[in-house]
Amino acid sequence: MNKILSAALIGALSAAPAFAGGTHGGGHGGMEVGKPGDAAHADREVAVTMKETDDGEMLFEPSSFSFAKGETVKFVITNAGELEHEFVLDTAERNVHHKELMAKMEMEHDDPNSVRLDPGASGEVVWTFSNPGTFEFACLIPGHYESGMHGPVSVLEGSGGTFTAGTVKKVDPKSGKVTIIHEELVDLDMPAMTMVFRVADDTMLEQLKAGDAIEFVAERVKGKLTLTALK
Repeated sequence: MNKILSAALIGALSAAPAFAGGTHGGGHGGMEVGKPGDAAHADREVAVTMKETDDGEMLFEPSSFSFAKGETVKFVITNAGELEHEFVLDTAERNVHHKELMAKMEMEHDDPNSVRLDPGASGEVVWTFSNPGTFEFACLIPGHYESGMHGPVSVLEGSGGTFTAGTVKKVDPKSGKVTIIHEELVDLDMPAMTMVFRVADDTMLEQLKAGDAIEFVAERVKGKLTLTALK
């Protein structure tokens, strides 16, 4: 793990001399990325793993997310690595700003849109994505972002369609399609069957694997059956 420790050390040494440790709390009300959610009313639960690789890369699994506007998500986050990591939801621009601040002084986020975890620890972030757009989740500890710990969060405009239960049969990332064994598609007047769908956003495919039980909204987009919301 020498390369991993070296990457973290380089990130820390490149910063200005550290001040006394503290938390970076408050100031996140009315955020563009959304607002804190209620775990009791979460629309779905998503598992996130933070870890390092032997070649020095630091990463999140999954590496991207796609949600519908208004969806409340409970992120269950596990640090499976050998270093401390954090999970922060925000815009890419604000993450860059916070990362620069953390490079100047020792800071620790203490906000509802973030959690910081020691190796082997787990935590939760419950978040309501109230605005459409592309946002970012990241680890802002010096050196970690540069080593790969960031990814996009796509929030799609809500369609208002009916969610249908189904089971994923096959995921084909190359073609951007997913095969689903589904119940009746009420909005499209289609009986229960097995069908192939395109996705409104490619990040949806990274959240799906064969055998998953899902709920989804399907619409005709440019004449093609397309998943426009997923939970």
